[in-house]
Amino acid sequence: MMRRDAAARIGVLIYDGVEPIDLGGTVGVISMAARLLPGLCAVTIAARAGVVGCAGGLDVVAGFGFADAPDCAALIVAGGPGWPAAAANPATLAFLRDRDPARLASVCTGALILAAAGLLDGRDATTRRHALGGESASPLDRLAALGARARPAVLLDPPGGPATGGGVSLAHDMTLHLIGRLYGPDAADEVARMIEYDRARVANLAALGMG
Repeated sequence: MMRRDAAARIGVLIYDGVEPIDLGGTVGVISMAARLLPGLCAVTIAARAGVVGCAGGLDVVAGFGFADAPDCAALIVAGGPGWPAAAANPATLAFLRDRDPARLASVCTGALILAAAGLLDGRDATTRRHALGGESASPLDRLAALGARARPAVLLDPPGGPATGGGVSLAHDMTLHLIGRLYGPDAADEVARMIEYDRARVANLAALGMG
């Protein structure tokens, strides 16, 4: 049965050079899901509140900085070509280390930021599988070099977290997974139908052996 009455806030950690597709697959999916689940909302969090420059030239506004970030039922670290700078930012790493790993998740190269914080050491994790132009190694290989048990997968959610998702469009799957965790699987299924992602989700669940 789908739970509609619970309130849940999902945070999305962003930074200069974040990928807009990851924002669409997280904040965008949550925005649509809130039509069915009025207690659900998304907040954007960056090192400082204010304008954040995305990859491709789009600007977005982070509603909160690390200093005043609200408590979230889940926090998704988005990916994008700006991940190396984010992964080298001591404030970002300290912020993540101060969170409950069971509430943390990532999409695409956001996993590399979690790994830089030491939160994926020896844990099953995934990220984008293939190198893009100019990359010397695939993100999945980089994840392994940072100490994770890197696996090609749609998403992984080991006991105690963090949960990690694969590349780019799989932000949809991770966000639906978190909605299912918070509101029940029927809620995730209904949101997937509403955004007409249900066929892709069924195919991806089958790849996970969950279909």
